[in-house]
Amino acid sequence: MKIKLWKILVPASGNNDKDFTYEHHKAWDAFVRELTGGVTILKTAKGQWVSPHGQLYTDRMIPCEINCTKKQIKKIAIFTKKHYEQEAVAYYKISGGMHII
Repeated sequence: MKIKLWKILVPASGNNDKDFTYEHHKAWDAFVRELTGGVTILKTAKGQWVSPHGQLYTDRMIPCEINCTKKQIKKIAIFTKKHYEQEAVAYYKISGGMHII
């Protein structure tokens, strides 16, 4: 099992600039902790992207770093997309692993 450090961009606001509730975010946190044992949640950032249909989305996102397997991050991305009702969710590998002493 190859553990790597990943970053996933979690939406802070939904469509029409409607913020998600604190409880909604905490449910995501709990899912990730249960699956991987932990998550590092960074400060909110502003993002812009154009959908495959040509629509511009401008929204706030929460970058989160997770030490897990490729299979786990994919499961987290699928859960994130459904949980936040998103058209797409981005994630990428940061490094080949993280050391904990």
